[in-house]
Amino acid sequence: MSFEQLVFFQDIWCFWSSSPAPPRSLGLCALLPPSCSCTPERSCSVLCDRSRLAEIPPEFPCEAAAINLDKNSLKFLSERAFGTLPALKSLSVEHNNISFITPGAFKGLPNLVELKLANNDYISYLHTRTFTGIKKLERLDLSNCNLFNIPDRIFIEQPALRQDPSSFRGMENLTHIYLERCRIEADLVRLENFYLNDNVLADLPRSAFKGLVCLKMLNLGGNKLTNVSHTWFGDQVELEVLYLDRNQLLNIEEGAFENLTSLITLHLNSNNLTTFPFPVFQPVYFLARLFLFRNPWVCDCSLEWLKDWMESYKLVRDVPCASPSSVAGLDLSEVVFARVNDTCVDPGELNLTTVSSQIVATTENRFNNLVSKLLQQELREEMGNGTESLRNGTLMSEEGKLSSGVEGRRGNGNQTFLCFIVVVRIVFDLIGQLDSYYFLSFT
Repeated sequence: MSFEQLVFFQDIWCFWSSSPAPPRSLGLCALLPPSCSCTPERSCSVLCDRSRLAEIPPEFPCEAAAINLDKNSLKFLSERAFGTLPALKSLSVEHNNISFITPGAFKGLPNLVELKLANNDYISYLHTRTFTGIKKLERLDLSNCNLFNIPDRIFIEQPALRQDPSSFRGMENLTHIYLERCRIEADLVRLENFYLNDNVLADLPRSAFKGLVCLKMLNLGGNKLTNVSHTWFGDQVELEVLYLDRNQLLNIEEGAFENLTSLITLHLNSNNLTTFPFPVFQPVYFLARLFLFRNPWVCDCSLEWLKDWMESYKLVRDVPCASPSSVAGLDLSEVVFARVNDTCVDPGELNLTTVSSQIVATTENRFNNLVSKLLQQELREEMGNGTESLRNGTLMSEEGKLSSGVEGRRGNGNQTFLCFIVVVRIVFDLIGQLDSYYFLSFT
């Protein structure tokens, strides 16, 4: 059988590869270089490691499930470098001299699950579409390559990708890495920007970022974290921007931000935080930007410091109160904290009896002051009348009659005045009751 006939039969076989139990006796491994071999099973493995290959073989058995091209002299991966191999699940091209991977190099491998590119010292750049076409990829090893940058959205087509931390070891020159939606964590010495957002991280190891002393931006947003440990950010003295938004945070441990002395921006929005103790915030007191919206804040006295900080620095807004009910729906900036004996009283825990009695006492004081003023005015009028009488020498002969007339008028005046006082007292009692009613209705 000629070479052309073999190629023809291979194309037919690849076209019908989805058919059940196709025959295997076509000798398609004969297309490979002599230094390569195939395992005998139907879903064979192609072994071309240590074969001194400078180029990728032009053809592979279409039913191959695994291909090993490790430790050769490959320098370049062109578009569709491996042809169409619908059964291929594992591809290893480690320890070669690859310097460039053409976008679309892995097209034609729709079921590829594992790709190993480790120890290719000359790979310094990856295109955003390097891994296009391999949507089922779960494991990728790029360790000990010379990458300076892993571009944004490079793994947009790999929703199932899961990474081993060792997959990125040895990249000492790497400064930017975008690994969103990759279920990934890594330990990289010179890393400055680390994107771990939109994964499924529910917790992190105690020393998750140990040694990342150059880190300036860390994005942990869009995960499932419920707690921020005081052990996570011990080495991040250069960190300037920290995203912890869109998680499920309930608690931030005291000391969590202790070493973040360079932090400028902190994103804590869209979590389940109800309180923010001042000792937690104090190490980053001089932040330039703080985002706290979309949290169910309990606006009690524990957040009075935050309101004061907001008013002093004008850097935060939109801190909606979820409770107590007396302030629910208000922004923290609108909450007025009551004080009794110079001590803050929680809006939801005001002693209404004490406050009500204070209102009544205030009303009674106002009444007593008014009565006192009226009495003083009456006394001054009487003294003025007496003085005027003496000044005019009004000593009438009918002294007894005049005196009785004056006493009669004075008695009638006193009765009228007493009635007036009683009416005023009733009015002030009503005012006091209304004050108490309105206070209780608004609290």
